Amino acid sequence: MSTAAMRKKVQRKFKMRGYAVKVEAVDVIIAFASQFSGEEEEDEALNLVLDHLEHESLKSSIIDKEPVQRVVNLLMEAMAAADGTPAAVSQSSALRVIDAFVIPKFHYDSIRKIFYAHVGGLPIHGKASAKAALYKDRFLLLYQRLSHDQYFSKPAFDTEMTNLGSCELSSIQSLVGQTGRRWVMGIISQLEDGHFFLEDLTASVEINLADAKITTGFFSENTIVVAEGEMLLEGVFKVYTCGFPPLEDKDKSIRTLSGHDFFGGGILTKEDTLRLVELERNAVNDMFVILSDVWLDNEEVLAKLRIIMSGFENVEVVPSLFVFMGNFSSHPCNLSFNSYSSIRSQFGKLGQMIDSHPRLKEQSRFLFIPGPDDAGPSTVLPRCALPNYITDEFRKYVPNAIFSSNPCRIKFYSQEIVFFRQDLLYRMRRSCLIPPSTEETNDPFKHLIATITHQSHLCPLPLMVQPIIWNYDHSLHLYPTPDTIVLGDKSEQKAFTYAGITCFNPGSFSTDSTFVAYRPCTREVELSAVPE
Repeated sequence: MSTAAMRKKVQRKFKMRGYAVKVEAVDVIIAFASQFSGEEEEDEALNLVLDHLEHESLKSSIIDKEPVQRVVNLLMEAMAAADGTPAAVSQSSALRVIDAFVIPKFHYDSIRKIFYAHVGGLPIHGKASAKAALYKDRFLLLYQRLSHDQYFSKPAFDTEMTNLGSCELSSIQSLVGQTGRRWVMGIISQLEDGHFFLEDLTASVEINLADAKITTGFFSENTIVVAEGEMLLEGVFKVYTCGFPPLEDKDKSIRTLSGHDFFGGGILTKEDTLRLVELERNAVNDMFVILSDVWLDNEEVLAKLRIIMSGFENVEVVPSLFVFMGNFSSHPCNLSFNSYSSIRSQFGKLGQMIDSHPRLKEQSRFLFIPGPDDAGPSTVLPRCALPNYITDEFRKYVPNAIFSSNPCRIKFYSQEIVFFRQDLLYRMRRSCLIPPSTEETNDPFKHLIATITHQSHLCPLPLMVQPIIWNYDHSLHLYPTPDTIVLGDKSEQKAFTYAGITCFNPGSFSTDSTFVAYRPCTREVELSAVPE
């Protein structure tokens, strides 16, 4: 069957199911169906794609490339597993990159106690109500998580443990006229200059944190806390103990979500998940090489990159993925930056470098994530992928390269990995209202990881410090908790496990020559550096 006839056939079949298919999506479907011989097998392949699309979180009846690519990858993976050749899908099907702007959005209904998917479009320039919804969604997300915790959930019956182990939450509105200690949950905000308040969905109250005992993490404006204290006569809530909402186990979160796809990698059955776990366990040769702050306009940096490329070109099994995180220029690409043609040519040089290493070009994938000072419409989060004008020269040499948003997500078999490039540590420390606790750790990076994981948000800074697109704040959520978090930061290289989550910072490649080799199969993090 000719390509034109196949294209018409695809569009007709999808139209019968109520879908309109974009050109890019049709190309992916044709490429998948062309692997089968005979008209009946092609029809069966198209029906498989349609059946699996019904389980995707589609935003509309107009189908674009991303959901189709996810479905095709899963089908290819299943076919390879059935043939007993899991290694054949290591790079194509096992690895799915999820852009921040295609992540599904959900709202929590506190009355019915369920999540429901957002229906309709999400404009970049949201209405004023979208800003209020941003804070409400953050609060309700943590509130429903806290309601599952055994210490904060209200007992169904009065027992001896009610007064001993339960910390029932009170609304801020109910504090008026109350005496004695109470537990409340709210977001820290500065409603008046120099005066900090705790807000929930009912009211706000001024707080006194002078003598508060705090847990690990950075307590700044916009962070959501659980506090124990009492109302003073002057109407101020005196805080004695203050901490972040406790974490929830990932498996428990998934059971609570009733099949909703918060990560964006598609919904899998229990059988598919078990099969992917087994395939992941056998993918012992897969390795990710992650570099941050790759200044392409610096000859020393390019020389270090050549050393890395040459080294991995000659190993027995080449890395399955190279992740390059910005900034890609030593100078901020802002309104005063007049060298976009230079950056374009420097990406071309990088493409030539990769092209000169045939094994890497053939067997590895290359993912690019923009940094805070890279070219783009603004510094607001999430940041879209690098502009095509800058990457066109590079694509001539490496056509299968992936240019994604910041942050972005990767689904590797069953493992969920989040990549975020932002100099977050310095900004979080500057925004602290009180010095962080040294009781458990003195490591600032551990305080940072504790903050973002307990807040279930990659960047819980005030919006005046770090603007966020109101309608896409959900793309920075960390719920359920991912398996791995990669934070590209200018601070020193670091790696550790926090509450079962593998967390690491590859360091600044341009400054310290540091990078990370990560084996997702075992979650082994190898802190590396190019010798001087």
